Amino acid sequence: MAHKSNIVAMLLAGGQGSRLGVLTKNIAKPAVPYGGNYRIIDFPLSNCVNSGIYTVGVLTQYQPLELNDYIGNGQPWDLDRQNGGVHVLSPYEAIGGKEWYKGTANAIYQNINFIEKYDPEYVVVLSGDHIYKMNYAKMVDFHEKNNADCTIAVLEVPWEEASRFGILATDENNKIYEFAEKPAEPKSNKASMGVYVFSWDKLKKYLIQDENTEGSANDFGKNIIPTMLDAGERLFAFPFEGYWKDVGTIDSLWEANLDIINPNVDLDLSDPSWRIYSRNPVSPPHYIGKNAKIELSSVSEGCEIEGSVDYSVISSNVVIEEDADVRYSVIMPGAVIKKGAKVYYSIIAENAVIEENAKVGEIPELLEKPEDWGIAVIGAGATVKSETQIEPGAMIKSGEEV
Repeated sequence: MAHKSNIVAMLLAGGQGSRLGVLTKNIAKPAVPYGGNYRIIDFPLSNCVNSGIYTVGVLTQYQPLELNDYIGNGQPWDLDRQNGGVHVLSPYEAIGGKEWYKGTANAIYQNINFIEKYDPEYVVVLSGDHIYKMNYAKMVDFHEKNNADCTIAVLEVPWEEASRFGILATDENNKIYEFAEKPAEPKSNKASMGVYVFSWDKLKKYLIQDENTEGSANDFGKNIIPTMLDAGERLFAFPFEGYWKDVGTIDSLWEANLDIINPNVDLDLSDPSWRIYSRNPVSPPHYIGKNAKIELSSVSEGCEIEGSVDYSVISSNVVIEEDADVRYSVIMPGAVIKKGAKVYYSIIAENAVIEENAKVGEIPELLEKPEDWGIAVIGAGATVKSETQIEPGAMIKSGEEV
């Protein structure tokens, strides 16, 4: 089995997450709250620790302040260590001006010195915006056993979705012979999960080569992987089975949240053998009033609920007053749903306030034109004034009053 101190994990957390609209206006996508008590980045960080990987570089770029604060010294994930531990790596100023990370490969290239300091045999490259539980140590063992130069975690996706992913074709030994980034006509349904294991000497060589290639997008999927394949390097696919969700859109973030209460979905966040750690503010136990009604929902600590909640995820320190009605919604930390307000099929971001008798979103079956339906999103710190109605699919900006 691979000796874990010879592995460095690099977690790409710099993306803007523009498809999440108002939710990522002021924070990086990996810092978006998820599942009541977590943020998206808790999953790859916890996977690293549970896999015995204790040297992690987190590459931030877009709106990094909250993410940097959240990670801090890494203590909640047991990553506050003398040797290794977690390091937040922002693009630093090159001589002669700032150099932003130009692409996923360039982000790793700019941090070659960080990786070299630990002299690893293997580098695991991860995305910061997926919800899944995975043992990276098993993937490194698979990589070693196959004497691979690069191993890509793959998931079989529905054929109709295959063109959204990097698609791999493999032989019976899982050796990759073809790779296409988001092909119009996919030849296989084996999709790259954006989780890579590289032998460091090989990766370093190709990063330097790519950096010196004019016109390169400096991207793993578009450049590094195809170049390695063309050069005849040994690339293997590591088959993954289990829950995996790319939470890059409003719909997928809403679905992934409700998946934690869906009895038919294989996502157990309370599994003691593979815990997901997070930095949680200490809050008192939640309070459920005598007239409150809660059905199949997740309610976090610090909540005060007097109204009714059905099939929803209620994060910490949320207040839902009497006669308020919340259904099929995700309520992020500190939000307040006042008396008589109705919240249906919505995401209410942190510290937003829905005032008395306001209505956000709608139950799809009640619409005359179902095609008009969508998840309504209220940005962080926004206020929906009393008696106001917010249409399904609407997005209210952070801090706005409507």
